[in-house]
Amino acid sequence: QVQLMESGGGEVQAGGSLRLSCTASGSIFSIPAMGWYRQAPGKERESVARLVTGRTTFYADSVKGRFTVSRDHAKNTVYLQMNSLKPEDAAVYYCNADVQTDAGLIPYEYWGQGTLVTVSS
Repeated sequence: QVQLMESGGGEVQAGGSLRLSCTASGSIFSIPAMGWYRQAPGKERESVARLVTGRTTFYADSVKGRFTVSRDHAKNTVYLQMNSLKPEDAAVYYCNADVQTDAGLIPYEYWGQGTLVTVSS
């Protein structure tokens, strides 16, 4: 079994910064992809940023130039540095990872429990 544990959410004023972290633990052979999604009240969950091994990093247009996703492979951890936050960035942010639990197995998608980001104007 694999668990994703997020941290770093909270309340910040518009223009401020937050850094989210997510660490994967459990039976892990490899993690081909890790990233972040978010879901605001009344809206669908959307992809914010994603790192896929061997591919260009993905950023949603709405966060390009403000958010940076990075990863520490040794710690199975992905980060989301969020700068110049706007009220429209407020949402529950979810960590997402495709995890291969053993050689030869297809990666399975896992989700964190979510961390709330509130941006006051």
